[in-house]
Amino acid sequence: MEHRRLGASGLNVPVLSFGTGTFGGTGPLFGAWGTTDADEARRLIDICLDAGLNLFDTADVYSDGASEAVLGEAIKGRRDAVLISTKTTLPMGDGPNDAGSSRARLIRAVEASLKRLGTDHIDLLQLHAFDAATPVEEVLSTLDDLVRAGKLRYTGVSNFSGWQVMKSLAAADRNGWQRYVAHQVYYSLVGRDYEWELMPLGLDQGVGALVWSPLGWGRLTGKLRRGETLPEGSRLHDTASFGPPVADDLLYRVVDALDEIAAETGKSVPQIAINWLTRRPSVSSVIIGARNEEQLRQNLGAVGWSLSDDQIARLDAASLVDAPYPYFPYRRQEGFARLNPPAV
Repeated sequence: MEHRRLGASGLNVPVLSFGTGTFGGTGPLFGAWGTTDADEARRLIDICLDAGLNLFDTADVYSDGASEAVLGEAIKGRRDAVLISTKTTLPMGDGPNDAGSSRARLIRAVEASLKRLGTDHIDLLQLHAFDAATPVEEVLSTLDDLVRAGKLRYTGVSNFSGWQVMKSLAAADRNGWQRYVAHQVYYSLVGRDYEWELMPLGLDQGVGALVWSPLGWGRLTGKLRRGETLPEGSRLHDTASFGPPVADDLLYRVVDALDEIAAETGKSVPQIAINWLTRRPSVSSVIIGARNEEQLRQNLGAVGWSLSDDQIARLDAASLVDAPYPYFPYRRQEGFARLNPPAV
């Protein structure tokens, strides 16, 4: 499997990584994705490692910590063979300091994650959301201390806006603290908002993208077709309201293009959607998920081959939507475009 630098760091990560949100299976939302136990997780990790995928992503909030615990149990005896990415900041309790990125919360959260994972260090810690109530200097200095203490190797963020990332990077540069090298973002053929601001920022500042929900919250699994209803048993019946909204005309335009290219390539709709993402600027790794071996092997088949330039252009055209202000002039007007050529 191809490996790439994570942003401007020296860390090499696989172009596909594995999201363990299906591990554990407790809780109302972040535990509703699957019920994978340690034995099942161990087998999935075996398959990943055999394919060259060695980065596993989790979060303290997934199944109220159970995802981290299952992952930790599944990698026992082979910690040096894997990279662990986890996240914190979202609430882990009802107490006043059970959420956010304060110094007290971050230190406690990292210690708890290390214990659940059964390791002495985390390869990549990402803040799951921006904490507007805590000064960025407090956040960055704490993360820097944790890196210097050897408990973290690299740091990143998830679901930040452009100004939030830049404010944090400026504080890190001003004070000589560790910079964020990763941004875990939503990006898919039916959700290309990442390209308007965060992609150019990532390219300019050396912040690599780790893509979550590459199949548009399950809409690009190949089960949705124009004029058809959701199949019975689809998780979208229960989770659609939690995911990014997608207009029907955009969805079916993209699905039609994917179907055409699937017929040409012999690849599945999900494999094509993921492969397209691996070709995008600033993308370091695309996070895939699976509740069973069959799903995992199918998703692993998204790499090791290439879409043609013509097929990429058709997917680009089918998925393109008008950018909001102030971005649309840079796409539409020659003078703006000459000064700021698009990243894609």
